[in-house]
Amino acid sequence: MENMDENIKEKIKNKSILITGGTGSFGNTVVKELLLLKPKKIVIFSRDEKKQDDMRNEYSNSILKFVIGDIRDREGVVKIVEGMDYVFHAAALKQVPTCEFFPIEAVKTNIIGAHNIVNAVIASRVKKVVILSTDKAVYPINAMGMTKALMEKIMIAESRNFADKNNVLSPVFCGVRYGNVLYSRGSVLPYFISQIKQNKKIPITNSNMTRFLLPLKEAVGLVFHALVNGENGHMYVRKSPACSVKILAKAVCEIFSYKKG
Repeated sequence: MENMDENIKEKIKNKSILITGGTGSFGNTVVKELLLLKPKKIVIFSRDEKKQDDMRNEYSNSILKFVIGDIRDREGVVKIVEGMDYVFHAAALKQVPTCEFFPIEAVKTNIIGAHNIVNAVIASRVKKVVILSTDKAVYPINAMGMTKALMEKIMIAESRNFADKNNVLSPVFCGVRYGNVLYSRGSVLPYFISQIKQNKKIPITNSNMTRFLLPLKEAVGLVFHALVNGENGHMYVRKSPACSVKILAKAVCEIFSYKKG
């Protein structure tokens, strides 16, 4: 682990890093880690000015730059990618119900937006891109998983064009895939706890649904692993503990001594 930390420090120091969707749970956690590694610049690219303002005030660090924009906008993406060394592509529509009700919006963000990032990287001198995907992209049955699976396919397809490792100017495209990041924004644990605080019953659609659980810090660690060791066109998955939603709900109820669950 110490060697890995040294590798990360060497990789990050004095580099410019772009984080799309950087005001989310992943963005906030990875920024804390990155600031310790002395990068040249961290650019947060996202749509929500309120979250950007909150983040700007929280960190108050001149290394951090905030840019309002949307990965759907090809010209805006090309402009923001210029001069970056690395890109962490985290921007996405991630809520399953939202993507089910508005699938074309999921297509625009998760597929076309990812394609815009890939094209912008090809046109620039970015060294490596790490895309963030989900376990729902494996044998997908919902719109969110389907669009994320196609995002992966776009990255892998483009990586084949840069298979020559001797070409030092070629970008490296790789990605990570993980399950439910514990207590991330919009995930099941904050929802369960919110229901408990309101003295409401915890609703479960299917008690046998499986969740692969990963703390935020380990999710960030997986991204750093891909940044340091990631090979062109490869997806990286961290083995995670799993349980059913029913067991997860029971555990939360026990922690809070809650009887209504």
